[in-house]
Amino acid sequence: MDAVVKPARIVPARIALVGNPNSGKTALFNALTGAHQKVANYAGVTVERKEGAVRTASGRNLSILDLPGTYSLRARSLDEEVTRDAVLGRLAGEPAPDAVILVADATNLRLVLRLALEIKAVGRPMVVALNMYDIAQRQGLRIDLERLSAELGAPVVPTVATRRRGIDELLAAVEGLALTAPAGEGGWHAPDAAEIRAAHHQAERIMKAAVRPPERPDTLTGRIDSVLLHPVAGLVILLGLLFVMFQAVFTWATPLMDGIEAGLGALGVWVAAVMPDGLMESLIVDGLIAGVGSVLVFLPQILILFAFIILLEDFGYMARAAFLMDRIMGGAGLHGRAFIPLLSSFACAIPGVMAARVIDSKRDRLTTIMVAPLMTCSARIPVYTLIIAAFIPNETVWGFANLQGLVMFGLYAAGIVSALAVSFVIRRIFWRGAVEPFMMELPAYKMPDARSVLFNLWLRARIFLERAGRIILPLMVVVWVLSTFPYPPEGATGPAIDYSFAGMMGQTLEPIFAPIGFNWQMVIALIPGMAAREVAVAALGSVYAIADAEGAGVTALASTLADQWSLATALAFLAWYVFAPQCVATLGVVRRETNSRKWTWIMVGYMFGLAYLAAFITYRVAVALGGG
Repeated sequence: MDAVVKPARIVPARIALVGNPNSGKTALFNALTGAHQKVANYAGVTVERKEGAVRTASGRNLSILDLPGTYSLRARSLDEEVTRDAVLGRLAGEPAPDAVILVADATNLRLVLRLALEIKAVGRPMVVALNMYDIAQRQGLRIDLERLSAELGAPVVPTVATRRRGIDELLAAVEGLALTAPAGEGGWHAPDAAEIRAAHHQAERIMKAAVRPPERPDTLTGRIDSVLLHPVAGLVILLGLLFVMFQAVFTWATPLMDGIEAGLGALGVWVAAVMPDGLMESLIVDGLIAGVGSVLVFLPQILILFAFIILLEDFGYMARAAFLMDRIMGGAGLHGRAFIPLLSSFACAIPGVMAARVIDSKRDRLTTIMVAPLMTCSARIPVYTLIIAAFIPNETVWGFANLQGLVMFGLYAAGIVSALAVSFVIRRIFWRGAVEPFMMELPAYKMPDARSVLFNLWLRARIFLERAGRIILPLMVVVWVLSTFPYPPEGATGPAIDYSFAGMMGQTLEPIFAPIGFNWQMVIALIPGMAAREVAVAALGSVYAIADAEGAGVTALASTLADQWSLATALAFLAWYVFAPQCVATLGVVRRETNSRKWTWIMVGYMFGLAYLAAFITYRVAVALGGG
């Protein structure tokens, strides 16, 4: 019998995507791989690892690795170290790339040319993706592609990643390379000062030889920046944009939220009608639909917030906002680069903490990490929205502003001000010294691509829904069990939840929180809320639905809270959530990023201390003013 010969497994060629920050590298990665992406961390470090797959026109499979942005292989931050080690084949358990796609901003080639020379010295096969080529043409830049290719010894392909232009040509150029990664590191080594100067002069020579500036420079960017970067008008515009964003979170999302709530309410009624009364019906209706549904209803608000952030970043405004905030943040002891991590923390503190790796100075990076959780993340939106809807009238003030939106804006402002204040104290207590000067390349303005924006919003929605299924759903089962068992004794007159495990726990801990106006139901919500802030709303929905049989809707829950809480209690609850570290996952990331238990516990201690103090002062002042 002839032996059966199994065909050899064809391993996709590994292509590393390298480029400066703000060069459109992520947009090119999305254009190449689409939805065929997976995200993890590199072995041994917390740097995010994004890898995707693409099939070329000839049928060849390529594995695309999106590396963190860097200006040089002379790494100064953790992100840049990962990029350097990946290109050089030094990462543990990671094979060296077969080739490199160097993503270059066609409107600003000077910095990327030095990086290109370094990669060339390594000996990796390389293709240069001349991205944002359409903007360069509009600006009147004339780039000699053949001369640039000859100088760099690599194919140069014009691309417009947001429009998927040049993608096929780029893949064809990659296929044309000899995809055999060298075993060593080529001729690259950490350069000394003389070599850095020589590389700079060589980059300048290539720039002059291959790029001719426009005879009539486009001054549109300059005219826009003269307004957006003005020290007074620029800050007013930034505050105006933030104000509009928080107004939109309330006003634009209302119809979608009402639709989701109506759908969940109808689902709860239908399940209650078709299922027999009993534990299973209570678990599904009161536990799962009431709990998880009370969080899912806030998805439109979270997506609106993300849409603003994505659009402003794609437009090129975020770097300008960082420039505007540099003087204010420097006065508080924060590095100008901290603006991007802190802004990322509006979405979630975890990527905000991880984004602090772009800050070179260890002290500046640690200061940023310590204050990042104070920024109002999207997980706080369900808590804020529920309390605001219950206690703040939905009315217009000043003839144009929604009062509920103004309160939301105030809560966000409280987080920003407290982050600046805490960073000021940290710099004065733990270390002194001047903050390093802030240098950042301002990207060219460009119109956001609708497809890219929608794709990123879909990713955010998927992450939120996965979080709801992975974290909130199991926790709500636990809350339901604790709120249901044991059953009340015979002859009991109070609500059943008073006799449950949850009631016992809440009433035991209530004396600790009584000085700040919290009742035992609120204490119950705080405990599972440590896993994720938004679970507090789900826990309140489950507890009050079980206690009062008012249904699963957020409107019903808000009505219940308005009846049972005083205004002082509600305001104290909001103050608590401005400061409290109600997210174990964030604390875990802080522990990994700082590699220090001490700093993690310092964060936990000062944030809980601030939360209790703020809630105490808010509650006592509100009571004194007649809000109790």
